Amino acid sequence: MMAEQHPSKAYGKVYREQTADVLKAFGAFNDAVFSKDREIPRKYQELIALAVGLTTQCQFCIEGHTALAVDAGASDQELAETAWIAAALRAGGAFAHGRIAFQTAAEHRH
Repeated sequence: MMAEQHPSKAYGKVYREQTADVLKAFGAFNDAVFSKDREIPRKYQELIALAVGLTTQCQFCIEGHTALAVDAGASDQELAETAWIAAALRAGGAFAHGRIAFQTAAEHRH
């Protein structure tokens, strides 16, 4: 089952009309990053991209990279583990950045 296309997709034409040169450069960059000639196999490229998409909560990245990961052979187990890795990193970031709150509180009290 394919996810319904987000209504904002139609507004991508603004990029094409106003900044075609940048869009072309971005496309070339993306193609280079996800090249089949990379050392990291395609399935793992897509699982990494999915983890980042889950962490940044980008709906388009989640949908696109999940589909590409599955097409590259990712199992439900691998998708689940990827989601847990992303969850651990988000939680770990909040935990680690809590030290900044403690530091600020200590500086504010003195």
